[in-house]
Amino acid sequence: MAQPIHELTDRARDVFRIVVDSYLATGAPVGSRTIAQLSGLNLSPASIRGVMQDLEEAGLLAAPHVSAGRMPTETGLRLFVDGMMHAMEPSAQERATIAAQADSAGPVEEALAGTAAALSGLSASAGVVLVPKREPVLRQVSFVPLSGTRALAVLVGADGSVENRVLETPGASPAALVEAGNYLTARLSGLTLSEARSRILREIGQERAELDAAARALVERGLVMWSEDGDHRPVLIVRGQARLIDDAASHDLDRVRQLLDELEGKEEIARLLESAQDGDAARIFIGSENKLFALTGSSVIAKPVRALDGRVVGVVGVIGPVRLNYARVVPMVDFTAATLARLLG
Repeated sequence: MAQPIHELTDRARDVFRIVVDSYLATGAPVGSRTIAQLSGLNLSPASIRGVMQDLEEAGLLAAPHVSAGRMPTETGLRLFVDGMMHAMEPSAQERATIAAQADSAGPVEEALAGTAAALSGLSASAGVVLVPKREPVLRQVSFVPLSGTRALAVLVGADGSVENRVLETPGASPAALVEAGNYLTARLSGLTLSEARSRILREIGQERAELDAAARALVERGLVMWSEDGDHRPVLIVRGQARLIDDAASHDLDRVRQLLDELEGKEEIARLLESAQDGDAARIFIGSENKLFALTGSSVIAKPVRALDGRVVGVVGVIGPVRLNYARVVPMVDFTAATLARLLG
């Protein structure tokens, strides 16, 4: 276990900070001569080497190669993030870039995707947003025949969103498809899917629905399919995966391939982000601290998005290399969470 930060001497703390700052900026190990030249510590390279050796024995630094200098371990980065990091607030331009995406007109999911892309660009990492499945308010429903036994069910939301599903329609004529679509649109416009389902199934149960048997079966099947398909699954948006392939990654293509595969496995990422919902502060997973990215040298910063009443309405964050600029990116994620709270709350 590493020493607590307060147990380090002032000299060790100064050398450790310089090594971490340099590594986060360049991704390269730092040698004693470089520290002696740049630090202004008034220490000889030999003295600095002694301090770095002590820090290595404490588990805070490591030497990837002989005579290659030192770089922080994951334990060292954790110590730095928890006890030494000075946060840098986002600039006015960075805040404006994020806010412009969140406030853009159009469907909510487009605004979320734009916000994730903006966060990705500003942090040089992959931007991620996780929100609960939002039920659209219905505007129009139609059924388009595809073949003798299949149709395309099209649901248009009041926000302009469109969802399509292929539906089995044995025995349903083109006239029944039109009748079912007209019936649903006339009665359900302005309702959410769950409200629509309750109303229609109640009318059908009470035999008040003015539909023939084929259209009635089609309406029931379509509503049940949409309700089950939603299943309250979260919507996960990932933007900027290509930013994870840095110069160091080009020498480790297996790691890159595994990382991109894991980003495609959205269920695992969703569970990781959901684990950050407790508490108010951003949660930071460094390297092997999270099992999902343990082998890929990646870190995750995630922050819950809370509505004014305290409800968690989403999670926003970034996935990037272990040498993320934590001091800059953590406040950026904080600001993005506050911005999305206004959109989702």
